[in-house]
Amino acid sequence: MEGLGDPRTIADLVPQVLGAVLRRFGDFPAAEDAVQEALEAASVQWPAQGVPSNPGGWLTRVAGRRMIDHIRQESARRRREAQWTRQGDSSWFDKDHWFDEDEPHPDDPLLLLFLCCPPGLAPSAAIPLTLRAVGGLTTAQIARALLVPEATVAQRILRAKQKIREGGVPFSPPSEAEKALRLNCVLQVLYLMFNEGYAGGGPQLQRNDLTAEAIRLTRLALGSLPDDAETAGLLALMLLTQARAPARIDPAGNLVPLLDQDRSHWDPRLMAEGEALLTKTLGRGRVGVYQLQAAIAAVHGTAVTAAQTDWAQILTLYGLLMSLTDNPMVRLNHAVAAAMVHGPHEGLRLVALLDSIPALTGHFRLDAVRGFLWEKAGNPGVAAGFYQSASEKTPSLPERDHLRLQAARAQKMGSPQDSPSILVMGRPD
Repeated sequence: MEGLGDPRTIADLVPQVLGAVLRRFGDFPAAEDAVQEALEAASVQWPAQGVPSNPGGWLTRVAGRRMIDHIRQESARRRREAQWTRQGDSSWFDKDHWFDEDEPHPDDPLLLLFLCCPPGLAPSAAIPLTLRAVGGLTTAQIARALLVPEATVAQRILRAKQKIREGGVPFSPPSEAEKALRLNCVLQVLYLMFNEGYAGGGPQLQRNDLTAEAIRLTRLALGSLPDDAETAGLLALMLLTQARAPARIDPAGNLVPLLDQDRSHWDPRLMAEGEALLTKTLGRGRVGVYQLQAAIAAVHGTAVTAAQTDWAQILTLYGLLMSLTDNPMVRLNHAVAAAMVHGPHEGLRLVALLDSIPALTGHFRLDAVRGFLWEKAGNPGVAAGFYQSASEKTPSLPERDHLRLQAARAQKMGSPQDSPSILVMGRPD
């Protein structure tokens, strides 16, 4: 909002404010409305009076006051107020009491994640709702992350809110046992948040604020459930992937595919932490999807050069991963790995099997992979057409420019020399 200072700072505060208000009142739709009203009030007052020294505390106080007004105006909420008062907690209705003392806590977004993933709400509804509330993602971004149409996402969020309003979903801080039951949903939200930050659409190749927040929240989740192997696996996956971020852009600002990156620019601290986490995690019971993806990232990370990449091991890991998930991007990844082991025609055969999957229909990744495989097969003219088609479909401007360069190079040079955009975490590097 104009006049509110740094937009990213405000966006970072919203989950904290929403988490604080929801933690106190347990009414998600009303809390979301109250936070929005607080933002609207800030857009009027801050330009004239200046941004307060503690904007999060200011927003929480105003949102809390809106919630109290809402509670007092509705008969159902009056009954709750009477109950709270009988319990000796009437201080909550002193409009400035707990808001002055209990400013947004840094852990509130993590609590909000668990609150938004209750057993009474199906994951198909809870995940987009939470991505909106915690990640601040738009409907288009959520649709892209879930590989579904925007209209589907909008309907899911609407139905989720309706079910919550009808009282079918309780919002209360979960116990440790309840956290474990909600964990799969929470981890998927964090995974998709990181994905969107690392390889989302728009003018920037990466949103560092979103990837950093996903890593921070995953660290908090692991601190809350230190023995959960999949949480550790997800954090390892994020760290191993983020370690490559400094090498993804060349000095001219162009995207650099994974196998063409200068590995001396990879972050050794993040790489070492991710590998250590993975080593510890793989010794704990059943291996899950995040641990397997982290293992794939580690194989790439431990190769001193791209030519030394152990593609046979990566192909095996993707085979195991496909046995655990039906994610179409995993199958596309598998086709690339198969091409690197058995040749491009095997990759093209596997890619052809993906044409009937609705989530991939018209997806630029499918065309980009086909472009690489045809080029590797010695037909750069056909490859150029697929590269160009992919460039017209991608929402990412850096990837669009990269694919256009690939198309022009393939058409002009007529020789397969560039490496593929290897898919990682469901998206290409």
